[in-house]
Amino acid sequence: MLMPALFIGHGSPMYALEPNRYTQSWAKLGQSMPQPRAILMLSAHWYTRGIWLTAMQHPKTIHDFSGFPEELSALQYQAPGSPELALQVRDLIQPHFTNITLEDAEWGLDHGAWSILKYVYPKANIPVIQMSIDATLLNQEHWQLGQLLQSLRQENVLIISSGNVVHNLRLLSRSNAFPPPWATDYEAFFKHHVLNNDLEPLIDWENSNPYASYAIPTPEHYLPAIYTLGLKHESESASVITEGIEMSSISMLSFGFGFGLPPIQ
Repeated sequence: MLMPALFIGHGSPMYALEPNRYTQSWAKLGQSMPQPRAILMLSAHWYTRGIWLTAMQHPKTIHDFSGFPEELSALQYQAPGSPELALQVRDLIQPHFTNITLEDAEWGLDHGAWSILKYVYPKANIPVIQMSIDATLLNQEHWQLGQLLQSLRQENVLIISSGNVVHNLRLLSRSNAFPPPWATDYEAFFKHHVLNNDLEPLIDWENSNPYASYAIPTPEHYLPAIYTLGLKHESESASVITEGIEMSSISMLSFGFGFGLPPIQ
């Protein structure tokens, strides 16, 4: 049995306090999937030189933002960690990628992880580790890392990547009545290619769409999606979980490979 591989467009940290149609879909995911033995999270908010893995028994809740209500900074997601899974991940990828660090003190679960898991598994009773996004790697190497992690899906490990395929904070607007064409076009472009199993334009994102520089001015929120593309088994097709442009420049497109995914909202 394969656990699904998911990419979740996580959006604003405030979604952790303000349930909406996206968080409702995240909750449905938890109800529709078999319970994993552990979760591997890849978050846009842990962007590093080299590959880092959390390897502590009790990861702390990281509030990696500012300017939000104190209530948000008080939220805790106290899931156990899994040093054993961290070692297993290291051993899977170390033959190909050598700059790997097990981190057991400073990091934990950032809001790219816990703001989603709060809804998917609200009891926080499943061990979770995080793997960082290595800023020094090429796009194809991020995809290759996803491929190297595929076998974990057969071992009852749920892998969730978290980011946004459109993420431009400089052009953010609180008015969302008419999202700009560059945002809606790029989300539609990504959706079309992932549903048609045409993945190369999504991996080579800088050169595949004229709106890429607007949609993805910095790569850290996009790169987690490439891991999920790498996690796809050959016979699988993608399912879209949610979509929509929020605040004019944030795509809430979420997709996955596997079974038990709810229909698009």
